[in-house]
Amino acid sequence: MSELEVKYLKSIAKQYPTIASASTEIINLQAILRLPKGTEHFLSDIHGEHEQFLHVLKNGSGSIKRKIDDEFGNDLRNHEKKQLATLIYYPVQKLDIILKDELDEQEWYKITLNRLIRICKRASTKYTRSKVRKALPADFAYIIEELITEKQDDLQNKEAYYNSIIDTIIHIGRAKDFIIALSNVIQRLVVDHLHIVGDIFDRGPGPDIILDRLMHYHSVDFQWGNHDVVWMGAASGSLACIANVIRMQAKYSNLDTLEDSYGINLIPLASFAIETYPDDDCNCFQPSNSEKYDLKDLEINKKMHKAIAMIQFKLEGQLIKRRPEFDMDNRLLLDKIDFTKGTIKMDGKEYKLKDTNFPSINPENPYELSPEEKKVMERLKTAFQKCDKLQDHVRLLFSKGSLYRVYNSNLLYHGCVPLNKDGSFKKVNIFGQEYSGKGLYDILEAYARKGYYSTLNEREREKGQDIMWFIWSSEHSPVFGKEKMATFEGYFLAEKELKYEKKNPYYQMLDDETIINQILQEFGLSTENSHIINGHMPVELKKGDTPVKCKGKLLIIDGGFSKAYQSKTGIAGYTLIFNSYGLRLVAHEPFESTEEAIVKESDIHSDTILVERAVKRTLVGDTDIGIEIKDKIKDLEELLKAYRTGVIIEST
Repeated sequence: MSELEVKYLKSIAKQYPTIASASTEIINLQAILRLPKGTEHFLSDIHGEHEQFLHVLKNGSGSIKRKIDDEFGNDLRNHEKKQLATLIYYPVQKLDIILKDELDEQEWYKITLNRLIRICKRASTKYTRSKVRKALPADFAYIIEELITEKQDDLQNKEAYYNSIIDTIIHIGRAKDFIIALSNVIQRLVVDHLHIVGDIFDRGPGPDIILDRLMHYHSVDFQWGNHDVVWMGAASGSLACIANVIRMQAKYSNLDTLEDSYGINLIPLASFAIETYPDDDCNCFQPSNSEKYDLKDLEINKKMHKAIAMIQFKLEGQLIKRRPEFDMDNRLLLDKIDFTKGTIKMDGKEYKLKDTNFPSINPENPYELSPEEKKVMERLKTAFQKCDKLQDHVRLLFSKGSLYRVYNSNLLYHGCVPLNKDGSFKKVNIFGQEYSGKGLYDILEAYARKGYYSTLNEREREKGQDIMWFIWSSEHSPVFGKEKMATFEGYFLAEKELKYEKKNPYYQMLDDETIINQILQEFGLSTENSHIINGHMPVELKKGDTPVKCKGKLLIIDGGFSKAYQSKTGIAGYTLIFNSYGLRLVAHEPFESTEEAIVKESDIHSDTILVERAVKRTLVGDTDIGIEIKDKIKDLEELLKAYRTGVIIEST
């Protein structure tokens, strides 16, 4: 062995200091390779819809209902299965409702505990006892482990023992706590790993609630969407990103997300807006969901909406001029306005503006912030950077996220791989050097991390912050993938054709197997058994669109979690389940409310599409984790050889 190999093995020997300990671990790892792979759960484009998200998370996109069906078959009636499922999803709330009407509480506890133990036992069969043990709550770990690991022979010999455990739990008044603990363990075991394929933020009211939950989720990764990246840029201190974030919250009537959930003070912006637009009705800036405001608050919202939009257009203009390599001069619009005529010239044509009141713009220098606007943005920048909760959420996205991920023969990304019309990878200029395909993703992610983390090199930090805005809105960005972000046109112009955001050619080639294979190979994947899991573009089921592309090689799982899109899509989102039996796409109906789900047991109605059934059941040994385990086994076998040849001495 080389000196380097011996040094490496000595580092492993610290954890496995004897032949016996190394041998035991090899036996354990070889056994794990023969277990079925864990269930992966994919969600995309959640857009702040926290109630539906949390419900789908709790029910594992129907995985818990399937466990109940598999375990009980026709032994339970449908209403009993529904009650059991709802109890597992919402144990605390559901228990109070059930026990109010239950005449024989002791008997109900006994029946329910036995049913939950059976479901928990079934859900745990994929895992080693060690992994299950780690998922158990400390208060009941020993008892749950005893109950769910009994075998048929044990049941015959120790029936009185197991019955005594359950009877005692009820007798000493711990049944409610035990039911809650079992329900949480079932939720934990049904899904082994969660993938969020972009866009947690914007449109819906609760992105903070979603991220609070995910901060404590047992195993999760994120593929950033453009709506995530703009919030990450805002948290880093990018003024252009901050303006975009606030404008989006104003547009969707969610300013309270910033003020109440994140504690960001918007009073300076409100004061500036009221002073700047005292007699302006700001009707072009009417928010959606405006019914949640009273008349006075609605007027203030519209003024704030307009004020931050104008600041955004100025800041973006400054950034575009500062970064000519971004190739976004077509988004410099303020200098195309004729302030006397109230028109704008675009592509050689003149269009009438719907709103011509621009008191904050200096026609001689339209992209310059006024002194008052500068003060507002300085205070907002400080508020975003000093918000501990926002910084915690963004650090989670950075630590467990990326622009794409390759995992178990699946390529996950939010938007697209930018292509030319002929299907070749589009070359994009990033600070003087061209990148395409995987390389484009990698360089953009590297700069995004610099934009947040770099403290020693201010120039690199600024470049990284500008890149985060680029990722959010550039036609060259893989997670935006449209010709333009027509924000200005949406507010100020009536012509529909000007508001159209043309998609990258990628979206016309989703059924072209040559193109899809080219992308898979670019990211190092086989073209035979791999898939692309894609978000970002809502599947318009109403128009006959389908989420399954290229014979199942590409799956789009944005089906309209966001209420703002459900009128277009006709459903309330797709999710994907990938377990040892294959891939299953789940289409969800709109979620009424958590209260309806608890009281009326109205679970989300979901239709399942079997995308791919495994020829043979997929085992841990067939996964990426399996590859890591096999490498570890090889290292441990080398360590055994070193012990037996005397190269390394056992620590006895």
